Amino acid sequence: MNRLIKIVSLSVVLLMCAAPALAQEAGGGAAGANAFSIFLGGAFGAGLVIIGAGMGIGKIGSCAVESMARQPEVAGNIQTAMIISAALIEGVTFFALIVCIVKT
Repeated sequence: MNRLIKIVSLSVVLLMCAAPALAQEAGGGAAGANAFSIFLGGAFGAGLVIIGAGMGIGKIGSCAVESMARQPEVAGNIQTAMIISAALIEGVTFFALIVCIVKT
């Protein structure tokens, strides 16, 4: 239940932050302090992406080493699955970083 409350509260905060970003004037371009907030949003998004990727790859590595210690005979299969999963996480991370950079 505690996890659900955290997820819901994080979703509400993200939705509240997205509304001002999407409410642009008809003129289009960002000038002055508004441009700074757009760059800050891109940097904040890139930081969240990196933190999430680090946590994901760290969790994969710790669980893989633990399972290799428990069953050494399947260490090769576990290592292959770990490398593929880490590569997929890094691919998604690079895509998200490009989206943060292009948005700014």
